[in-house]
Amino acid sequence: MATTPAFPLLQLRLTKPRPKPTASCFKPYGTSKFGIVKCGSSSNGREPDSADNGVKSVERLLEEKRRAELSARIASGEFTVQKSGFPSLLKNGLSKIGVPSGVLEILFKGVDDVEDYPKIPEAKGAIKAIRSEAFFIPLYELYLTYGGIFRLTFGPKSFLIVSDPSIAKHILKDNSKAYSKGILAEILDFVMGKGLIPADGEIWRIRRRAIVPALHQKYVAAMISLFGLATDRLCQKLDDAATDGEDVEMESLFSRLTLDIIGKAVFNYDFDSLTNDTGIVEAVYTVLREAEDRSVSPIPTWEIPIWKDLSPRQRKVTEALKLINDVLDDLIATCKRLVEEEELQFSDEYMNEQDPSILHFLLASGDDVSSKQLRDDLMTMLIAGHETSAALLTWTFYLLSKEPSVVSKLQDEVDFVLGDRFPTIDDMKKLKYTTRVINESLRLYPQPPVLIRRSIENDVLGKYPIKRSLKSISLPSYWTISMHHLQASSCKITFYPSFFLEKIWLFVKFINVELVA
Repeated sequence: MATTPAFPLLQLRLTKPRPKPTASCFKPYGTSKFGIVKCGSSSNGREPDSADNGVKSVERLLEEKRRAELSARIASGEFTVQKSGFPSLLKNGLSKIGVPSGVLEILFKGVDDVEDYPKIPEAKGAIKAIRSEAFFIPLYELYLTYGGIFRLTFGPKSFLIVSDPSIAKHILKDNSKAYSKGILAEILDFVMGKGLIPADGEIWRIRRRAIVPALHQKYVAAMISLFGLATDRLCQKLDDAATDGEDVEMESLFSRLTLDIIGKAVFNYDFDSLTNDTGIVEAVYTVLREAEDRSVSPIPTWEIPIWKDLSPRQRKVTEALKLINDVLDDLIATCKRLVEEEELQFSDEYMNEQDPSILHFLLASGDDVSSKQLRDDLMTMLIAGHETSAALLTWTFYLLSKEPSVVSKLQDEVDFVLGDRFPTIDDMKKLKYTTRVINESLRLYPQPPVLIRRSIENDVLGKYPIKRSLKSISLPSYWTISMHHLQASSCKITFYPSFFLEKIWLFVKFINVELVA
């Protein structure tokens, strides 16, 4: 999806002997645009040796230099748009060609009244500057200069970047009726249709009420068992790589792991992507890449009817969508037959032991919905669910690679609670430090890092008037909202799981609660 940031490339180099694959074997390496991470066989959570400390020092110096250079560019005004708005330019131009000032005052009176409002700070930039790294990092640099709301312009595209918590809350909750998902729905329509994420208003409320009851405790318990089995297959794959001395890219493996889990959890389909590169797996990733490309494309060429036939990429996307939709239609039809044949009585915690999927629950509940809407819901959960989970795992392991002491404490808790067995639902409450590690990863690298909204009514954000506009896009940024709170509270912006034991969490928890949309 469009909202997923670029990752540091996580790469394992595994060699025997190795007790079991853990995050503690990560060590930072390299200085390319991706943070490349390699490791040896150590899994004891000890501090890296002096050579590794030297690499970390070099990385830190390079990062400090990069940030200093960017700060200097911002301070020089390179990103700042100094020009007046178009009405002012037009008024000045007419004045220069001799239009009487009295006439100009009459013509531009209403415009001048509007322009008496404070101007939203404005910045400009290049798409490549945002795409070259996790894009919320340069957004944060601009936030430090321009504040909690500013306009960012890329050629013909203009965005409002919102990092002020009160303004974000106003957009997403207090006055949400004045904003639609707009461009997000347009970008994702080809794959998710009216699914839960792109849907607005009443459709969103209806589908949410239908889907949430499927996530009952009995279902969650079954899914935790599924997580254990799927993760064990990943560990076996890592063991095989260790035996052969292979490098493995963890970002890709995490994505495949979560795809396998989501397939079984949502519609009881085994992608088996950790083992095989099947046509359906490639189709899913083709669609994902297309959604990401559309989110940053300055010209929506895919809307040109003839382009779908001329462009090899668009033809490939069309074929991928057809394959995925055909598979989903077959799964829906098969599940309907099973529901009609079974003798189970539907209840609040209904679950078919052979097929505990969300699809089975929805059909057994008598959910009055078209096959198209059901397919949109399933596609949304498939695409969004597996990608965000994979991103969380990738960033968490990246953070753990830099903190051996955290890894050691995490490993101790997991060994104490689980030993050599798979986790159960009863174990979740006992894995307190593990939960804090995950929450801390989400605090630093939230998924999704931004939300997209379009203004559909006139409004005021902070002290700035916002007009209804099909082109005015606001990006409430979870990441910079979190950083805003941390700056105001003099709190840590480094990986610090104990953050969730401190009172400061009370000030930012609405990021995970009130702003979920």
